Amino acid sequence: MYELPKLPYAYDALEPFIDARTMEVHHSKHHATYVAKLNEAVENNPELQAKSPEELLRDLSAIPEAIRTAVRNHGGGHVAHTLFWKSMGPNKGGMPTGKVGELIEKDLGGFAKFKEDFSKLGAGVFGSGWAWLVIDEHGLLKTMMSSNQDNPLSVGMKPIMCLDVWEHAYYLKFQNRRAEYITEWWNVVDWDSIEENYKQLRNA
Repeated sequence: MYELPKLPYAYDALEPFIDARTMEVHHSKHHATYVAKLNEAVENNPELQAKSPEELLRDLSAIPEAIRTAVRNHGGGHVAHTLFWKSMGPNKGGMPTGKVGELIEKDLGGFAKFKEDFSKLGAGVFGSGWAWLVIDEHGLLKTMMSSNQDNPLSVGMKPIMCLDVWEHAYYLKFQNRRAEYITEWWNVVDWDSIEENYKQLRNA
C-alpha cells in the first residue's frame, strides 16, 4: 500500500510565507486523498502494487484502461506532492549553488531569467496544475508546466523541483492572488534538496 509521506518539517515551519493552516489541510487532506484513491485504483492489481508510483507514471500505457485515468490523476497527485514538500524548507530561499546552479546558468539563461520564466509558467497555468524544473531527454535542465495532476514522468522527463498552483495550495492565505503566492514561495525553495534530487536522477 502506498503511504502518505511525513513532512520533513512542521506545518508552521514555512511561516510567514506559506501558512500553517494551508500546509496542514494540503498535506493531511488533499495529499492523503490522492494516496487513498491511488491505493483504491490498484487494489485488485498486485502486479501494479509492486511498482513505485513513479514507475506507474512512466508507463501509463501499461495500466489497464479501466483504472488508467485514476492512476494518472491520483498517482500523479501523490508523486507531485511528494516532490513539492521536498522542494521547500524553513530558512531556505536564495540562489541555487552546486551543479543545479551551474546548469541554470548554462541551460536556462541565468537565475534571474529562470526565476522570472518559472514564475510566469506557474502564474500562467489555466485552472489547476504545476510548474516544473526537469532534466530532459538530453540531460539538460528545462522548465515546463502541466495541467491538473499530469506528471513530466509520463512524457520522459525527470522532475527535480515543482510548484503547486492548484488553488488549494494558496487560497486560504492568498485567495485569488496566485502571483503573490508564487513570489512568497521563492523564500522557502530548498536548493540543497533540489541538488540532491538532481544527483539522484541525472543518470537514472
